[in-house]
Amino acid sequence: MLNISPNRLHKSVDLTGYKSGKKVFHLRHYKHFNRFLLAFAGIAVLVLFLPWTQTVSGKGSLTTLKPDQRPQTIQSPIPGRIEKWYVSEGDFVNKGDTIIHISEVKNEYFDPALVQRTGEQIDAKTRAVSSYEGKVGALNNQIAALSRERQLKLEQANNKLMQAGLKVKSDSIDLEAAKTNIEIAKRQFNRITQLQKEGLKALTDVEEKRLKLQETQAKLISQKNKLLATRNNVINAEVEINRVKAEYTDKISKARSEMFTAQSSQFDSEAQVTKLRNDYTNYEMRRDLYYIRAPQSGFINKALRAGVGETFKEGEELVGIMPSDYEMAVETFVSPIDLPLIHIGEKVRIQFDGWPVIVFSGWPNISYGTYGGEVVAMETFISDNGKYRVLLAPDPQDHPWPKEIRVGSGAMTLALLDDVPIWFELWRQLNGFPPNYYLPDNQLTVKENKKG
Repeated sequence: MLNISPNRLHKSVDLTGYKSGKKVFHLRHYKHFNRFLLAFAGIAVLVLFLPWTQTVSGKGSLTTLKPDQRPQTIQSPIPGRIEKWYVSEGDFVNKGDTIIHISEVKNEYFDPALVQRTGEQIDAKTRAVSSYEGKVGALNNQIAALSRERQLKLEQANNKLMQAGLKVKSDSIDLEAAKTNIEIAKRQFNRITQLQKEGLKALTDVEEKRLKLQETQAKLISQKNKLLATRNNVINAEVEINRVKAEYTDKISKARSEMFTAQSSQFDSEAQVTKLRNDYTNYEMRRDLYYIRAPQSGFINKALRAGVGETFKEGEELVGIMPSDYEMAVETFVSPIDLPLIHIGEKVRIQFDGWPVIVFSGWPNISYGTYGGEVVAMETFISDNGKYRVLLAPDPQDHPWPKEIRVGSGAMTLALLDDVPIWFELWRQLNGFPPNYYLPDNQLTVKENKKG
């Protein structure tokens, strides 16, 4: 009865006289409905005071706890061409097993005997170094011999100089003696001449004294010549000393120059030997890189470069591998406003994709199908999706995670925060406030200790 017409039917007709009217307008079900409303209101009021666990939800995926346990790709550090595949996708490989054999694409490494020829070059250069060492030793011996010979020559020349000096002294004494003799001869001649004039001496005596004077004069002249010759010998001895010094200085300098040249060639050869040894080691290691091996035990996921004869550059991804031994973890992302509420060691409930679950976010104890996690790491820089990454490990105090879950599958997370009444949570949600900020008990203890 919609009462659309202005004529009121219930005023003109008694509807309670009909059977249906009696059932509809009976007063009893007003009482039942009122009781139901009162009971529902009472229960709702009681529910508002029940405890409710505040949560921070996030969405992420399964990963591994340690970086070396995550899926990775295998690259080649050198460019090459694929020659042979030793595995197929899905195969299990142990650490060190050969996955691909490659060949060279650079012409400077085409020679198959490159390592052997480099070793021969090292031997040849090593012998050259030995030869230069021998030459340097011989030149050192030659320099030592020249130095000893120069010393002997100088001693000999000095002796000659000393002898000439002594001879000059002797001739100088003889010259003085000759001068004395000529003075005596002159006096005797003058005396004998005077006596002959007085008639006391014969003419023969005068002639004898004149002859003796002439002989004395001749001796004086001879002694002067002898002294000059002796002094000339002194000069010659000094010249000889200077000549010996100059001669042997030139010989020794020339020998030292040859020695330095030999040493320079020796050092250059040693540098070439060192470079060749470095090249030899590099060539050996490069030959070992022709076989791409598994860095760790795991399963081959996907061949990123297929076929045989395909070339690639250094550092390109060739094949993906999933480690066989790993510890599961969940990486989830939370909003920046919720990040201050997350702490290391925080308990988290996790819902894995593909696993049946019944979730009561405020009552985690009665939820079904969720698994326990614990916060082990938080990034300090925001991710590309505008949220912060949080890493979760299995909670050792909770039941273990399913063994069938795989890395990369999705997961929903609920970080358990403070316990508040339901009315407070409804009021917070209606006002758009964040959950209550709090600190875990261990951090509170640390702060109290610092204050104390």
